[in-house]
Amino acid sequence: MFDFSKVVDRHGTWCTQWDYVADRFGSADLLPFTISDMDFTTAPCILEALTKRLSHGVLGYSRWKNDEFLAAISHWFLTRHDTRIDPQSLVYGPSVIYMVSELIRQWSSAGDAVVIHTPAYDAFYKAIEGNQRAVLPVALEKCANGWYCDMAKLEAVLARAESKILLLCSPQNPTGKVWTRDELETMAELCQRHGVKVISDEIHMDMVWGEQPHIPWSNVARGNWALLTSGSKSFNIPALTGAYGLIEDAQSRNEYLSTLKGRDGLSSPAVLALTAHIAAYQDGASWLDALRDYLACNLRYIARELNATFPELNWQIPQSTYLAWIDLRPLNIDDQALQNALIQQEKVAIMPGYTYGEEGRGFVRLNAGCPRSKLEKGVKGLINAIRSVR
Repeated sequence: MFDFSKVVDRHGTWCTQWDYVADRFGSADLLPFTISDMDFTTAPCILEALTKRLSHGVLGYSRWKNDEFLAAISHWFLTRHDTRIDPQSLVYGPSVIYMVSELIRQWSSAGDAVVIHTPAYDAFYKAIEGNQRAVLPVALEKCANGWYCDMAKLEAVLARAESKILLLCSPQNPTGKVWTRDELETMAELCQRHGVKVISDEIHMDMVWGEQPHIPWSNVARGNWALLTSGSKSFNIPALTGAYGLIEDAQSRNEYLSTLKGRDGLSSPAVLALTAHIAAYQDGASWLDALRDYLACNLRYIARELNATFPELNWQIPQSTYLAWIDLRPLNIDDQALQNALIQQEKVAIMPGYTYGEEGRGFVRLNAGCPRSKLEKGVKGLINAIRSVR
């Protein structure tokens, strides 16, 4: 029903991944596998809903707190994640990272610290340090069956007086780790024990592969917490802006909403973002299921090609996300030499692992959210670049 192999030319659309690849990689003529959006047209039900809304012609101020939007989110959590939520706990924001930043400001003071698992999404470092807070890293450890968090090490960091917030990425970017219920419950208990609030970024919640399901933080939460997410990753609509979250504590929720409306003047949402989310969550499940199948096949293709060429990698697809977090350390390759070969020789842009912190050195992150024909060129370029620098 849906053709994800179709190539759509994104040049000239003010596209970060394609039109501005030179900003990060220094050259404009590169095939990009970088920022985490996809090269696919969004779901037909979303396009139809947007067209219908635009045909109305009046694009005035709007409200996010309407029955259709709240019902659509509740429906999605129930049908996709077997979770009942309280619609009265919902809040809105222009993006997940805006909401993260605002809650960091609300729940801590300059000089306090925010705990994160590393390697970490690079915007986490910016949100923390940009708000004059300190990053307290807890490194994830790679093991035979995935990624492991040493809870004793985590507790030691949470117990520090300056630790005020755990900023959790669930599922985790860039490793793709899906947290188990036991892990989440342990983290919830530790945070409650040490008086640490939790912000859980769950923007990749719909992109989970394998037997381990995504478990929303609201299912295990204790104390003061927020679950933040958006349909932007799942349905490839980040350009519309728009995110939402759950803040169970009424005082924290009201403080957040007062700031959104008062200080920041952001209480009127982008109406097309509301329209798109409602359509996606009410009618987009079949499209998302087909997309997930395609993305899983793309990840298996990467594994097959890499492991056939470099058996010592034994690369396994991640538990979640369409971002291939590839450990090249067994090949003993210099990160910068590899980047030079990718850019100058192969004309391919792939994110170096050190973008996500020191623990990312020796890795690359390849965005597989694209037609197979493009992915084949990227994987070939990566393989050629590795060969050239070994």
